[in-house]
Amino acid sequence: MSGLILAEVPFPPSVEDIFPPNIGDIGPWLSKFTLLIFLAVAIVLVYFLVSYRNPQIVPTKKQWLAESVYGFVREGVAKDVIGHEGLRFAPYLASLFTFIVVANVFAIVPGIQISPMSHIAFPAVLALCTYGLYLFQGFKKHGFLGYLKHATVLPAPWFMQPLLLPIEALQAFILQPATLALRLFANMFAGHMLLLVFTLGGFALLNAESIFIKPISVLSWGMTILLTFFELLVAALQAYVFTLLTANYLAGTLAEEH
Repeated sequence: MSGLILAEVPFPPSVEDIFPPNIGDIGPWLSKFTLLIFLAVAIVLVYFLVSYRNPQIVPTKKQWLAESVYGFVREGVAKDVIGHEGLRFAPYLASLFTFIVVANVFAIVPGIQISPMSHIAFPAVLALCTYGLYLFQGFKKHGFLGYLKHATVLPAPWFMQPLLLPIEALQAFILQPATLALRLFANMFAGHMLLLVFTLGGFALLNAESIFIKPISVLSWGMTILLTFFELLVAALQAYVFTLLTANYLAGTLAEEH
């Protein structure tokens, strides 16, 4: 029976098999990824609303956790990286951090087992939000031409400027948002692929003809379990890195000097 089932499932899976199919006849507008994004937003909104619905002087566990997450981002990211002026960006940074954490954790939830961030479209949208925010703040503080100068001109000899200007412009206006999205996407996609490889590898080893190879399937599934815990760490770490880099870009935009 197991051989018949494996015969019906293409192995190894193709690129098309990695992503979940669309839901119903609605088409690509409603996929599993889209529903997971809505679910992540709902979880974050509902949790914080419920936690602060009736705030207590001695906080409940829900309120304590919500305050701890917000306080961590407010003090450890917004204030430490940007400075006192960064406190006004704390709500955005905290929302970004919690949303990415929840979306990333979907990668190890049974029945879901994939993060929306392993699809490049969603990290790209988050990176564009950050990109638009720090451009707006830069133009608002320095003016249009002033921010272009602030972002691209380095304190270097005049004869070096023709070489440095294109590099700095590429860094500020293209590479920063692109690498911000690619870093989150690549890490979550790689984690998903590793879990997939060791899980399917266990089944492939178990169905091998050699009796000496079959026991190795246990090792493959053991690696899957270890990587699942590692993926949880990566989920939180990548959310933190994305938020930290966002704050760093904002700090560079708001700085008086390059």
